[in-house]
Amino acid sequence: MEKFFLSLLIFVPITFVAKFMGVPPTILFLLSAIAIVPLAKYIGESTEELTIYTGPALGGLMNATFGNATELIIGIFALQAGLTEVVKASITGSILGNLLLVLGTAILAGGYNRKQQKFNATAAKAAGSTLLLAVTSLVIPAIFLQTSGTPNFQIIEQLSVAVAIIMILAYGANLWFSLRTHKHLYEEEVAKVEAKWSKTKSLTILFVATIAVAFMSEILVGSIEPLVARFGWTELFIGVVLVAIIGNAAEHVSAITVAMKDKMDLALQVSIGSATQIAMFVAPALVIISLFFQHQMSLVFNTFELVTIVFSVFIVNAIIEDGESNWFEGVQLLAAYIIIAVAFFFHP
Repeated sequence: MEKFFLSLLIFVPITFVAKFMGVPPTILFLLSAIAIVPLAKYIGESTEELTIYTGPALGGLMNATFGNATELIIGIFALQAGLTEVVKASITGSILGNLLLVLGTAILAGGYNRKQQKFNATAAKAAGSTLLLAVTSLVIPAIFLQTSGTPNFQIIEQLSVAVAIIMILAYGANLWFSLRTHKHLYEEEVAKVEAKWSKTKSLTILFVATIAVAFMSEILVGSIEPLVARFGWTELFIGVVLVAIIGNAAEHVSAITVAMKDKMDLALQVSIGSATQIAMFVAPALVIISLFFQHQMSLVFNTFELVTIVFSVFIVNAIIEDGESNWFEGVQLLAAYIIIAVAFFFHP
């Protein structure tokens, strides 16, 4: 698998060359999407390596900053281009993708030849309740807009910023819980991790991969509007499904790999932890960053997006509450994801 990701890096220079040769936007979108996949993988891997050297406290902060750097960077370029709806859709897609597609595939891959797999129910329930908090934070601004009569967009922006700050603080508390006060719930998997790279190598890969993702993201975002015009796909579908799958590729492979080794605690940390990070760190961070652009982003998501997020959180909580999983529960999550993806494809 390592050689596969390494081979995909060839698409980084190919995309650069294609950009300057004036290749059609649809091909540029495909090339840049493929190029982002290995870069996202190496950003995540270098961050994990660095946490071994920095310790859990600083490591947790680094994970919050770089763990979903791909989604954050794509979001920043999309905001700069005024594609706020694409940003919201990619946030929705990342949450759905991690909870249903990534976790579902991991549970199926890990459980197809086992009767069941066990994991720490207390840690899983803590992650599940944090997800419910994230959903609450995303739902309240939308309900406020629906029930406040004539919408005052300035107040909505102020509410979004206030909620964003609270979410980031709550995510910080979540890190403190998992890395300090209750780190014993997660120590079993962490203790087995050994450093593969030196600190210098990890920092170098992190820096180079992040810069490359920034360039690839700019090309990707610039290809979205021509893609909409060419195929008639909505920005909602592109953001929820295509952009989200690109950003989640690294988590997908990582979760499947550890699940097949019967490390379901770690698989849940990768999938649910990433979804939580998107909802409580990346989304609010983008709201605050958007204040520096011409088009501000609010935390008001459309009703269809919110309903799909709420249902995905509830079905994941129902599956993980007993501390056990089996292959059929993975199929259930995947079925839910496919239904939602098809619905987004047909959604006007």
